[in-house]
Amino acid sequence: MSETRQGTTPTRREFLGTTATVVGALATAAGGLPAVHAAGSDVIRVGLIGCGGRGMGAAENVLQAARGVKIVALADYFKNDEGRGVEPCRQRLIRFAQEDQTVRELGNSVDIPPERCFTGLDAYKHVLNAGVDYVILATPPGFRPYHLQAAVEAGKHIFTEKPVCVDGPGARLCLQVYEKALEKKLGIAAGTQRRHQLGYIETIKRIHDGAIGRIVAARCYWNQGHIWFRPRQQGMSDLDYQIHNWYHFLWLSGDHIVEQHVHNLDVINWATGQRPERAVGMGGRVRPCKDPAEDGNIYNFFAVDYEYPHGLHVLSMCRQINNCEGNVSEALVGTQGTCQVNQFVINGKPVIDRQQARRATNPYVQEHTDLIESIRAGKPINELKNVTESSLTVVMGRMAAYTGKAVTWEQALNSQQNLVPERITAAPPVTPVPVPGQTPLV
Repeated sequence: MSETRQGTTPTRREFLGTTATVVGALATAAGGLPAVHAAGSDVIRVGLIGCGGRGMGAAENVLQAARGVKIVALADYFKNDEGRGVEPCRQRLIRFAQEDQTVRELGNSVDIPPERCFTGLDAYKHVLNAGVDYVILATPPGFRPYHLQAAVEAGKHIFTEKPVCVDGPGARLCLQVYEKALEKKLGIAAGTQRRHQLGYIETIKRIHDGAIGRIVAARCYWNQGHIWFRPRQQGMSDLDYQIHNWYHFLWLSGDHIVEQHVHNLDVINWATGQRPERAVGMGGRVRPCKDPAEDGNIYNFFAVDYEYPHGLHVLSMCRQINNCEGNVSEALVGTQGTCQVNQFVINGKPVIDRQQARRATNPYVQEHTDLIESIRAGKPINELKNVTESSLTVVMGRMAAYTGKAVTWEQALNSQQNLVPERITAAPPVTPVPVPGQTPLV
């Protein structure tokens, strides 16, 4: 049985509370850094909020990213949820810090006593009050705008996983938080790691320098097999179950077009320097759904035609169905050539050689290195606007597919549909799987 701490009932606000230039060369994580960060200390104290697989991975990444890093606090809804939650995370990070050669060479450490491990709906608040300088936000995406808001209000530097919102109200809040972080000179890096990957950076730079001329068409895909599904465990409440199986519930994940395909459309936005003006799309569910409250209420596939300024159309596809052809990629067509962005190839020629690719730092580590270097240099990067616009891009596509309607950027941004409940007292009602032509555009 999973263990949770339920505490007092928070309101929604209480509960959740231009590409920045990559700072520094793409060097190895062991490279030297300035000894002092913006808060005037030689140690960056990190708190992790969200102890699932990605959260644990991000915590390991930050330990490999720069000298002077210490993880000191953890938060998750669960204490132990089939190998996820604060206790398995605590044990894994302690072992990792002891065994990983890079972490030992950098002199980084983990200091997470049980009294700085927090569970329940308000666990994130306790981490923000645990003397941390830098927080990693890796909970289900539905909570992220409000965790971002709380972290900026508390004066913390942030690494946030993508996406950063699942609906229009969340996007609007993230844009407000972006401005507040600029005012407070707080750093924010996002888990759109392609923007910190050598091959992508060099490829997009050449595109911006005109290597294929004006972009006139593009396409991107994330087609794969079924995503994980976690059965209900004995003794779980409905809220426990939905958070345990969060990917399959719209209010928590935003659907897989939002949670996963955001990576590919972020590359398209980056390459074009634009955001879409309009989207039409389709999608559906082929996986059996006898009861949305048990089986979830998201789609298995989407196909969206995004229209960008100047008549540029982008074909976007994502699918999670077994025994189908896989494809995770981004491609551009220009007036003077083509680019297979994910392969770092322009007009049939590689942008970087294999040795360069092998020497480049893991982008999951590099994104933390870039953020920490910027903080210590007193010029913190802030990627929140970019990742918010990419998150709203995929929300826009989902809205078009769910409703069968054309959706504009303004409609998506100004939507009044709040997917995250106003007050978390129990599991929210699970809406039926959307039906195009019947599901309203809100």
